[in-house]
Amino acid sequence: MTQVDPNTIDVVAPNFKRRLSGVTSTIVRLVPLQQKAIGIATTGSGLPDDMPHLSMGQLLSLRRNGPSGPRVWHARRNVEMLGGLVLKHLLRKNLKLLFTSASQRQHSGYTKWLMSKMDRVIATSAKGAAYLDHPVQVVHHGINTQDFAPVADKSALRRTLGLPEEAIIIGCFGRIRAQKGTDVFVTAMLDVLKQHPNAVALVMGRATEKYEGFEKDLRAQVKAAGLSDRLLFPAEVPVWEVARWYQALDLYVAPQRWEGFGLTPLEAMSCGVPVVATRVGAFEELVADQTCGLLIDPGEVDQMVTAVTSVLSVEGRLQDWSSAARAHVLAGFALEKEANTLVALYQDLLRG
Repeated sequence: MTQVDPNTIDVVAPNFKRRLSGVTSTIVRLVPLQQKAIGIATTGSGLPDDMPHLSMGQLLSLRRNGPSGPRVWHARRNVEMLGGLVLKHLLRKNLKLLFTSASQRQHSGYTKWLMSKMDRVIATSAKGAAYLDHPVQVVHHGINTQDFAPVADKSALRRTLGLPEEAIIIGCFGRIRAQKGTDVFVTAMLDVLKQHPNAVALVMGRATEKYEGFEKDLRAQVKAAGLSDRLLFPAEVPVWEVARWYQALDLYVAPQRWEGFGLTPLEAMSCGVPVVATRVGAFEELVADQTCGLLIDPGEVDQMVTAVTSVLSVEGRLQDWSSAARAHVLAGFALEKEANTLVALYQDLLRG
């Protein structure tokens, strides 16, 4: 890890979970941008070596005050809220406690108690904010619009990836499981591909051991329909290669039955790919319905078939919505906007 001088740090972003998660990815995306504007460091485990970092020893031995007086402790999990309370009340660190809630459900009594001890609470969506007991600020997640951007030569990219150059390609990325709606996507695509002989569908992701049978059944369903050469299951790729697969698509489908926030529609739209998404997570706040995509109810195969077919069948819609999708993300969901909004909130807490 890149060790930093603790006396220059105004904000600490803890990551108290070893396994890669959405929270970890959020910290990794934001901190390099935020450190350009404010003294910020991570602490905990499971983070890249190039992140500005405080060891546990440095954290526990921090001076009571930071360079601006208090420091901001930005927690994103219960265990991190608890850690902030320990540092503040037992070790007497001068901290302002901030919590980001990504959940869209009723919180436990324990979580509510922890949140009541925070100086400020953020929600990542308006839908999530509605589950909280007091007013909060909504700060949507953003996307790196430079990494996730349209490609100049889509045909060349498809050749590189081994995909058909002239086909209409429809994609669904993420874990292969019922919660993610992979079965809904596959069933719908069996119908769509029969209606559109020039279309190909991709199921990109991995099934964990628990869901290997689920994936096997989906593949058997595709084989029985005689569409194994047009409904493809490419192997999961590293995170840094995912953008190229979005860039190769004409249409992206987010078929989730449940989702906390859900970045995949933003990643697709940032690459100039229109989206059909279910009304779960923050998707209704991310996708401009009838402008750069369509919204449908979760678990509804017929709605998905109708939506995808309507996008493909209206002349010029893919091209028009592609441009609108990219513009929509640039205007409202660039990663810099999320980073700058959080930095402004940190500064407000430090002044307070």
